[in-house]
Amino acid sequence: MHTTVHGFGYGLVTPLAAYLMACLGGALGLRCTARAMLVTRSWRPGWLALGSAAIGSGIWTMHFIAMMGFTIEHTPIRYDWLMTFASLAVAIVMVGVGIFIVGYRGASGTALFTGGTVTGLGIASMHYLGMAGMHLDGQLTYNTFTVAVSVGIAMAAATAALWAAGQVRGFLWSVGAALIMGLAVTGMHYTGMAAVEVHVSGTAEPSTGGSPAELLAPMLIGPLAFLLLAGVVVVRDPLMVMGKPAAAPVQRKPGIPAHTEGARTIRHPAHHPARRTRPLVHRRPRTPQNR
Repeated sequence: MHTTVHGFGYGLVTPLAAYLMACLGGALGLRCTARAMLVTRSWRPGWLALGSAAIGSGIWTMHFIAMMGFTIEHTPIRYDWLMTFASLAVAIVMVGVGIFIVGYRGASGTALFTGGTVTGLGIASMHYLGMAGMHLDGQLTYNTFTVAVSVGIAMAAATAALWAAGQVRGFLWSVGAALIMGLAVTGMHYTGMAAVEVHVSGTAEPSTGGSPAELLAPMLIGPLAFLLLAGVVVVRDPLMVMGKPAAAPVQRKPGIPAHTEGARTIRHPAHHPARRTRPLVHRRPRTPQNR
């Protein structure tokens, strides 16, 4: 039988909290991605991995905070622990693939399109894999068109966010991109939830899985602790906050002398007295002469 589905069981509390988590993860992840483009290749994988984990943790936490307000009449909801945390791993890995593509190939052209597509598919995969981990006395079905729209929103949001991260225009630029990304990811979530139709078969309580309240503690302790750690790394790095690229090294080319700052400080104009040359004159020794 059909039943009533509620997506806002706690009013605006869960949507706002979910949006803030998506913004936090997006801001840290995009800042780490921008930072990776300013360092040498030896440090780049570490920053990109940190950014991938930050975005993945942010959107995963956003999803399950939003799911706290999701209720179904006539049946309780349980979550499969393995499937739930597998969705977190999928989010981090697929977002990481997209971020690494942009981090090494640049935020333009084919690399941006490919990276944004993979990242968006990672966000959508996390959402629907998390939904597949729901246990209830019934069956979930989806509207194909609405699902396609939600996936398109995720891909467009990821592409726009990665493009903004590649601009490296300062911390405020990344914050603005994170706000847009958080809005798009949250919108993708609720668009996907609008595609859900529930067919309840009875009133029996599912025998396996954990309740949403039981998922809240590890969800907050784990990903939130990691996001806090990532935030400390971002704040303590001046280059991360300012977003200014490091000075380009001096390139030495054959036949062209390298000019350094030290050489400029001792160079004098041609008219300076210190640079005047005098003809060499052979002076006689100053000894008494017989007249």
